[in-house]
Amino acid sequence: MPGSLDFFDTRYIHSIQRKRLTNLIFMKKTVLLLATVFSISFSAFSQDLPPNPEPGQCYIKCLTLDEWEEKEVKVLVRPAYKVLEVVPAEYKDEEITVVVKPASKRFEYIPAVFRNETETVRVEDSYNEITIKEAEFGTDETVLTYQPKYNRYEWQTSMENCKSDDPRDCMVLCYVEYPEQKITVPIETLAADASFTKASKGGKEIQVTKKVIATPAQCKEIVIPEETRTIKTRVLVKDETVVEKVIPAEYRTEVVRELIQAGGVSVWEKIDCKLTTPNVLPIFYELGSARLTAESRNIIDKKLLALMNEKPLIRVEINSHTDSRGTAESNLDLSQRRAQSVVDYLASKGINRARLVARGYGETKLVNGCKDGVNCSEEQHAKNRRTEFRVLAN
Repeated sequence: MPGSLDFFDTRYIHSIQRKRLTNLIFMKKTVLLLATVFSISFSAFSQDLPPNPEPGQCYIKCLTLDEWEEKEVKVLVRPAYKVLEVVPAEYKDEEITVVVKPASKRFEYIPAVFRNETETVRVEDSYNEITIKEAEFGTDETVLTYQPKYNRYEWQTSMENCKSDDPRDCMVLCYVEYPEQKITVPIETLAADASFTKASKGGKEIQVTKKVIATPAQCKEIVIPEETRTIKTRVLVKDETVVEKVIPAEYRTEVVRELIQAGGVSVWEKIDCKLTTPNVLPIFYELGSARLTAESRNIIDKKLLALMNEKPLIRVEINSHTDSRGTAESNLDLSQRRAQSVVDYLASKGINRARLVARGYGETKLVNGCKDGVNCSEEQHAKNRRTEFRVLAN
């Protein structure tokens, strides 16, 4: 079926592996012969070649990775402020005795003469009423740099269009600038803190009318006792007060990245020579889909994930192909999605996406003559449905 793998793929994969093993043996012998013939010619470039190379081994030039460290930064998003509470005034009840008519003397013949007077008596003390004004806040923002601006050298090359036998002729050293990255954090500012005012409140007075002597009695003196009145009063024991409570400041923790060691340093990585050319990755997809099966993910773990963890500086290209059945556009799209699904899976396992390249070729690179309009068997079509990988020079 178009874009799928079946049991014929296994025989095709085995045949491809046998052919590549034969080509690899021939390539190693050729490499040894060329190393002997051109040893003098390359002596001038010894500083650009791998140190202490091993016969029959292949080397690729890689760039070291940037080393980053994540740090936590505390940002004040709300300052400390006060909350004020009013404690009510306290009173106690008391009784006082007011003389409403003092003792007097009365004479038998000339009685005393009295006049009326008014006296003001306070029966309840006043207190200070407190009014609270709450704290007022404003809004602001602060800008954090979580990744500073930095520059580094990067090697760029196109191995597919390289026509030289020396891959270094196709490498270009570029000085790349990475801009500063910032994040804006909203915060609150204290515009006016809490305050209070006092105003006199309450208090009560009454008017008491009493009699006083205008003219004392004469002649026979008769003592008239005083007259009194008992009044209940409320006495202020403790005035209304304010209790202050401090609300602590609020902080927000942000994570910023700091460049510890810049990468971009060229190093030589020893690699199996057969990995620099396309290798069949015997994985399977659901029919017409780019979703990986559980068996395919297990194969990727063993063949690719283990290699990229062992060689943390290498880059890998994933190529996916289909047979000629179906439209060229749909086959190209399906192959690209299938290659991308392998990249996405490796990224989910912690591999940096910068180390991965996904390429879908659809039906453009058939390994046999089974193109549109040619009658081929299912086994012949199966040879064209394949996913490959190869190690790239950085």
